[in-house]
Amino acid sequence: MRLTTKGRYAVTAALDLSFHQHKGPVSLADISERQGISLSYLEQLFARLRRNGVVNSTRGPGGGYMLDREPEDVSIAEIILAVDESYDATNCSDAGNCSNNHQCLTHDLWHELSQEIHGFLSSISLAEMKSKRDVIQVAERQDQKQEHTLKQIAAGSSE
Repeated sequence: MRLTTKGRYAVTAALDLSFHQHKGPVSLADISERQGISLSYLEQLFARLRRNGVVNSTRGPGGGYMLDREPEDVSIAEIILAVDESYDATNCSDAGNCSNNHQCLTHDLWHELSQEIHGFLSSISLAEMKSKRDVIQVAERQDQKQEHTLKQIAAGSSE
C-alpha cells in the first residue's frame, strides 16, 4: 500500500493554500511555483477538491482558490479522499475477494490497518499541520525563495 503522488500533492497544495489565503484567493500558478507541482496537475486536483467541498474558487482578476472552511475543520483524510485517492491496504479494495474470489487469510489485518490509517489522517487538520515548527520553517523558506525570484524577474524587466 502506498499513497500516490495525487494524494501527496493534494495535501501539499491544500496546506500551501491554508498558509496563503489570508491575503485573498490564491492562484494555482503561485502554488505551482512554491511547491514545484505542475500547473496542469494542480488544475485537475483543484477541480476535484472544489467538487468535493474542500475549496472554493473565485474567477477573474485577483481570483484563485480558498479553503471552503477554516483549516481546523479540514482533515488530511478528507483532502485525500476528495481527489479519489485511497489508502486501502487490502489487495481487493476491501471487497473480500482477495484470494480466488474469497477472502484471504490476512484480509482482516490489512482492513484494520486501513482503518487505523484513516483514523490517523482524520485526526489531523490543516491547522494542526500549519502549527508545526518544521512545517512553518519550510513555508517561510518557500516564500522567501518565491519573493527572491519575483524580485529577479522585476529587476530583469526594468533593464
